[in-house]
Amino acid sequence: MSTWGRSYPYVGPADLKDAVRPGSEGRRIRSMADFVSWVAEQSTAELADPFTFVIDMEGVLRLAPRRSEHVACAGGGPVLGAGEIGFVHEAGRWTVGDVSNHSTGYCPDVGSWPAVAQALDQVGLLRPPGFTHEVVFRRCPDCQERNIVREDDFSCVFCGSTLPAVWNVSPVDGSGRS
Repeated sequence: MSTWGRSYPYVGPADLKDAVRPGSEGRRIRSMADFVSWVAEQSTAELADPFTFVIDMEGVLRLAPRRSEHVACAGGGPVLGAGEIGFVHEAGRWTVGDVSNHSTGYCPDVGSWPAVAQALDQVGLLRPPGFTHEVVFRRCPDCQERNIVREDDFSCVFCGSTLPAVWNVSPVDGSGRS
């Protein structure tokens, strides 16, 4: 565990991690000046959709286009948080409109919110008090598949086994891959 909270290794398909190349990381956003510079490069159409984000191991927000893989945004490394984020321009300033922990490559727990909030606060972006859409991830103890829990149904969609009540989506073999 880092001083920022739990870290999340990549647990998605190996081929996506293997495709990560140096320089493909998401843009590091440390301040409002960084954010304003980044947002000026985005088209109106891009700003209408959420973006891929990660919170890197230094607690810094990284942003990439929505269809980017979280593992590429993170440069292949572990993260403190990951998901999708949308921004709105209101009353002359940028704010976070929507933010989720939806990342099937990292499957971060809803408890990753404090790291996300801290990174957004560091930038100076107004934000909601928590994820606007929480995704509950679990690994099936029987078939080892990653699941998204829907409507509080803690049953594996692949084999029907009962999923654990607490987050357990760590790498199966310890390598950062499942």
